[in-house]
Amino acid sequence: MSIEFIGIAATQAHTETEVEKAADGPVVNAEYLRALAKAHEDAGFDRVLVAHSSASPDGFIVADQVLTGTDRLGVLLAHRPGFVAPTLAARKFATLDAFHPGRVALHVITGGDDADQARDGDISDKPTRYRRTDEFLDVLRLEWESARPFDYDGEFYQVRGGFTHLRPDGRVPVYFGGASADAVRVGGKHADVYAFWGEPLAGIAERIAEVRAAAAPYGRDPRFSVSLRPIPAATEAEAWERARDILRLTKERVGELKKVFNIDGSAQEGSRRLLDFADQAEVHDKRLWTAIAKETGAAGNSTALVGSYEQVAESLLDYVNLGVGTLLIRGFTPLADATDYGNLVRLVREQTLTGAPA
Repeated sequence: MSIEFIGIAATQAHTETEVEKAADGPVVNAEYLRALAKAHEDAGFDRVLVAHSSASPDGFIVADQVLTGTDRLGVLLAHRPGFVAPTLAARKFATLDAFHPGRVALHVITGGDDADQARDGDISDKPTRYRRTDEFLDVLRLEWESARPFDYDGEFYQVRGGFTHLRPDGRVPVYFGGASADAVRVGGKHADVYAFWGEPLAGIAERIAEVRAAAAPYGRDPRFSVSLRPIPAATEAEAWERARDILRLTKERVGELKKVFNIDGSAQEGSRRLLDFADQAEVHDKRLWTAIAKETGAAGNSTALVGSYEQVAESLLDYVNLGVGTLLIRGFTPLADATDYGNLVRLVREQTLTGAPA
């Protein structure tokens, strides 16, 4: 199996351990973004995620900066349906792809936080948002793939004579995230890659089965992604020393982090699942650490793998062996960690090619 590695793009430092620096600095630091993108490319990553929230800079511009400043690194551009017409969104993604062929992917995030949606003027509830996302992706694909003008009549979108000569060069992959039943239903229909947060292995196996069952009626066979926060070091003891320091800093700064970045995971099913796992145990499987998730309310990708480089690579491979083909890994000091993670990328890829122990 070919393993895809995805990192994180950011226009400023903004992790649990860096929030004070972020609050004092510019929201858009072009030099930081360029350095972060280059570090990921040099470390062997395939893409970086351009995330989205109501407090984020415009993702299309950030993605273009990443793509222009690197030679081969791709982007996974997060997009919330409902704010841009699907025909226009299709052309925006196709335009990026035209300038950077084959390097653009779409990450559909329907939005699990009602308050964050409302900040941008969307007051619809989650079931409504998932129905809208379903239609959005219907229209998006029609705009990308129709050889002649098309009409569409839905609850949220009506199109008459939709057509464009601007289409992706090949296919823009659609990634999809969400843990609710509505998310699985819609993602099973549309996703090329279905993304999970870093649950224990048994939880990921359960979720893969759910998504495959939802995708089967549509003749789809999606790939799968898991998002994790590795904390590797030369030895296991050193890794745990760093992990405890990260937890200490998180406890000091979590309130300010939530305030600055509008973080609230309380309404998201994925967050509730992570918190349930955290309540069950601080460490699951070999080295999946849940303490940061518990401290932050599991507002986002917040479970870690702690151990030596070889141990963390081994744990990443455990997810690969379940059928996961994409590993989204980001650190607590992103710029330094992006470089350091090159060791994990190399170890995992060597193992998948040779079958030798990590």
